[in-house]
Amino acid sequence: MPEADAVSDTCGLVVVDKERGWTSHDVVARCRRLFGQRRVGHAGTLDPGATGVLLVALGRVTRLTRFLGALPKSYAAEIVLGAATTTLDDEGEVVGRFDMSGVTLDQARHAARELTGEIMQTPPMVSARKVAGERLYRLARKGIEVDRDARSVHVSRFDVDATDTAGVLRIGVDCSSGTYVRTLAADLGTALGGGAHLRNLRRLAVGSFSVDDARPVDALSGDAVLSPAEAMRDYPQLQVDHDVGSAVGHGARLERAELGAVGEGPWAVVGDQRRLLAVYEPNDDAWLKPAVVLVTSQ
Repeated sequence: MPEADAVSDTCGLVVVDKERGWTSHDVVARCRRLFGQRRVGHAGTLDPGATGVLLVALGRVTRLTRFLGALPKSYAAEIVLGAATTTLDDEGEVVGRFDMSGVTLDQARHAARELTGEIMQTPPMVSARKVAGERLYRLARKGIEVDRDARSVHVSRFDVDATDTAGVLRIGVDCSSGTYVRTLAADLGTALGGGAHLRNLRRLAVGSFSVDDARPVDALSGDAVLSPAEAMRDYPQLQVDHDVGSAVGHGARLERAELGAVGEGPWAVVGDQRRLLAVYEPNDDAWLKPAVVLVTSQ
């Protein structure tokens, strides 16, 4: 879709295969121009040196980014043993060198298993996490380091394999939102008695949105835009009739049992023709309340 033909009311989700060197902000700015949509946002930052899946929301779907950002992630990358860096990846300065030539693949796999499951992780200073209202990476650029609270994350898979290059490991990681793979790399190096850093990070999937669904930003067109309902495909959906849909448009609470809502939610509430009306979350054991209302009338 040429930029001159972009339609300002475009609303939906595009799955971008971000290239190395682009910031997430660069991708958002490019999509803003391409689709002629002022409201554009992404669901989960990818560093400039990383590649892979970046979910970009257009129009009203920007209100859903917190749900999209909460989806689990899958990554592939390489870990370089024997060198610790300021940024925990290959873009930082080396601050420590270690002889790790004796580390075996079995030892690395054992250490990775110890970093699997529910673990505590401290966000790196180069992350987009906020402390006292300031992005950590902005403080890091000023040479400022602050205390960061460790947070609980879940790593469901941390596979380690050898490569053709000595001292370099290939990894595959499935993890919860908020997990820093560069921190996993550094922690693995420490657990093996030395230091390590990450390189060639590629995000393979965010929830069910994989690199197979993704396009480079310059290959995006109108047919790449997924509907709001499709954007919420990883969450349970509740189909409602016209009358209930009208109540949803007014922000009404809904009875859990009447809708057959099971689990902890949130739920995507859809009306006729699979139009996404709202996202609901638990109010109490018996009722659901709106978290986001997208359509105010039917």
